Order: sequence, then C-alpha cells, then structure tokens
Amino acid sequence: MRSHLLNDRTAERYRRSVTEGIERVAAKLATTDRPFTGVTVDALAPRIERIDLDRPLHDTGAVLDELEEVYLRDAIYFHHPRYLAHLNCPVVIPAVLGEAVLSAVNSSLDTWDQSAGGTLIERRLIDWTNERIGLGPAADGVFTSGGSQSNLQALLLAREEAKTDNLARLRVFASEAGHFSVKKSAKLLGLSPDSVVSIPVDHDKRMQTLALARELERCKNEGLVPMAVVATAGTTDFGSIDPLPGIAELCARFGAWMHVDAAYGCGLLTSLKNRDRIDGIERADSVTVDYHKSFFQPVSSSAVLVRDASTLRHATYHAEYLNPRRMVEERIPNQVDKSLQTTRRFDALKLWMTLRVMGADGIGELFDEVCDLAQGGWRLLAADPRFDVVVEPSLSTLVFRFIPAAVTDPSEIDRANLYARKALFASGDAVVAGTKVGGRHYLKFTLLNPETTVADIAAVLGLIAGHAEQYLGESLDRAS
Repeated sequence: MRSHLLNDRTAERYRRSVTEGIERVAAKLATTDRPFTGVTVDALAPRIERIDLDRPLHDTGAVLDELEEVYLRDAIYFHHPRYLAHLNCPVVIPAVLGEAVLSAVNSSLDTWDQSAGGTLIERRLIDWTNERIGLGPAADGVFTSGGSQSNLQALLLAREEAKTDNLARLRVFASEAGHFSVKKSAKLLGLSPDSVVSIPVDHDKRMQTLALARELERCKNEGLVPMAVVATAGTTDFGSIDPLPGIAELCARFGAWMHVDAAYGCGLLTSLKNRDRIDGIERADSVTVDYHKSFFQPVSSSAVLVRDASTLRHATYHAEYLNPRRMVEERIPNQVDKSLQTTRRFDALKLWMTLRVMGADGIGELFDEVCDLAQGGWRLLAADPRFDVVVEPSLSTLVFRFIPAAVTDPSEIDRANLYARKALFASGDAVVAGTKVGGRHYLKFTLLNPETTVADIAAVLGLIAGHAEQYLGESLDRAS
C-alpha cells in the first residue's frame, strides 16, 4: 500500500493518475450541454448505497469509471451559462492550478513550521485585500472557510470589544435582508435570542438608516449595548448594498462595531467601473470577503479583515506543542494566532495564482460583465408583462415572478412559480433559485457567469413561463 503514498518514489504514478483524472473532467466540461441531468435523489441514492467501500477496486481507471456513474455524470455544473441559481461561480484556470498544487504539497497554514512561504503568501494577500478596501496601516486578517465563519469571527471580536460581562445587554443590528449567519453567530456566541435587531429595508432592499438610528437610540435609552451593526454589501437574495457611509456615521456616533458582510459584493474591490458602489467600506471595523463568489475562485476561499490587528487577539490561544508564547517574542509568524481554525488549507494560493496570471483588473472585468448582464436581464424582465421584477440590480441578482394574465389568486401564482422552478430543475435545462418576498414565492437568477448572455436569460424565462402555464392549465382542468 505504500505505493499510494505521494513521495519521491511515486511522483510518476502521481503524474499519471492526476492526468487521467484531469482528462476525464476536461472531457466532461467540454461535452456538458446543460447544467444538470435532472436525476432524482431516489434514482441516484441506490447507486451510491450499493457500493461496498470495504472492497476497493485497486485501479484508478475503474474508480474513475465508477465516479462517472455516481458523481460526474449528474453533477451540477456551475460553468454552464444556464446555471443561474445560487452564489456559485465558474472558476478560473489559474485558481484550479493552485488547487492542484496546494492539495499535493498539503501545507497547513496554522504555523510557520508547517507552511513557511505559504504563511507569507497568505499574509501578503490579506495586506493586498486590506489595501483595496482601505482599512489602513494597522489592518490585518486571516483566510477562513467561508462567509459564515468570517461573520462569526467578526462578531466574536465585536463582542469582546464591547467590554461587558452581561451578554444579555448586547445587541446586534442587521438588515432584514442580511445573511442568516448573523443570527446563527449570535446564538453560537451565547447572546440572547432577541439580541439581533432586524432593521427594515427600503424599496431597493437597502437598510434604512433612519430606522437604524431609531433602534440605536432606543438601545441606548434602555441601557443596552450596541455591540455591532452588520451592513451588507451584496445581500444573498437581492445583491443590494446597504448605505455604508450613513451606517458608518451612526456606528461612530453610538460606539458600535461596524462589520460589512461583503461576501458577495467584494468583487467590486477589483471593478474597473463600479468600485464606488461600496464606498464607505473603508470605515468598517471588520469586513467579510468571499473570493469564491465574485473573484471566481474554487470553494473554499474567504477571509475576515479587521481595521485593528490587535483585535485578533480575541481569537488567540497558545499551546506549547504548536504556538508557544515565546514564538511571538521570536517574531515567528503563526496564522493560528488569528484564526478560529487550527489545521487550515492553503486556500490563499488559488487567489495568488489568479492575481499573478490574470491580475486584479482581469477579475474586475469578469465581475463587471455579470453586473452589466444583470442590467440587461432587468430591462428584459421590466418590459415583459408576464413577469414582476422586484428591484433593479445593484450587483448581479434578479428576483422576479411569473404573473399569469388570467389568474389573480396569489396562492395559485405562488404554486405556479414553485412548480416552474421544480420542473425546470427536473428537466436539467436550467437551474434557478427561489426566495420569498412579502411572504410570496419568487424566483431568482444569480448571475456570476460571464458566458451567460441576455439570450440565455430570455430562453430560461420562456421555459419558466411555459412550465408555469402548463401547471395552471392542469390546475384548471382539475378544478373543472
């Protein structure tokens, strides 16, 4: 079995095996004609359940054949232009190359003696991102597994900086359109169930600063502590961007930590023409970025950034076997001193490879393309009487629903839209997401693929309308 260990004696076997796998995936990508096959759980589960994991195949080719059967054939392919559902991006080739390198070398980014140059590369990328944000010379941060972990760590720092032993007094303010991880983080941090105060949004789905000011004032008058305000630069449902300058003013006035969840909108940091949409982000105390959304990186690649590096001490613990205190005095850079994780992948390498091959402008061009595409899709929806579109996009998300001409019952319209989404997914012709607006079911395009065109959007809208009309026709037949 030692022949399977990657080392100096098996380098050639490694090359052959990886090449064989890459060729299989490349062939699949080249021949995929739709984002999904439409396979059901009931059809796929038995294939996987009947595999005896205690009886290996002992042959890479045979395993790849099996993988084709249980995974590759029916995977959901984000690179297809009609995958329009969630915040999943097609990935750039330099980042995939970085993924191959980091997996093979297998550095762990917790300590210097497990990563060496990997530590310095990650630190340089944190500095680069902070420079793009404008957080200042004392800024720092660390890579994380994703936006939820970044938000959790930011709120942990905010809790500690609030300097109170009475957690029941702490309050976190977030837009009603903000990410669910804010409430989840509050629970994990031991805050009270009513600690997260939901702030209403305006017509454009942006946090209302007047409502925020009222809630902060009420918090102060009731003797509570405004622990943090979570502004969002790119909400998951709408791509809306909260008014960051106004929120920053309120945070300064009431002494609240300002966190900006820019997991989605961070692509604007490289934008050639839309960077001003996130002006005010430079005033944050902490920022979440997900490179695996609008930087076109493979999952996972995220970071939490902070204005004041000293606040990261709240996540620091020293273990004699790993990062004893003497290492700080010896100026040995251990990233575990900043992280909620211990063992951690060298995900920063993917972004490093991307910047060194494509440059930041190359990333920005791609993200600008999808933002422009969303504008084209919005104009298409706004001009089509079959659809109600909620808001003009700030980034690259469109939320809408099919409105039949002859049906007025909102519940029946809900069911028609739900059916259309399910039928479209079952067909595999396209994948779209859904959400609720005002208690009603809507559909959602999250556009992160520059290869998607307005013609693709129009075609998918036609498919949605067709499925919805089919449902309504069958519903009328059942009722008659």
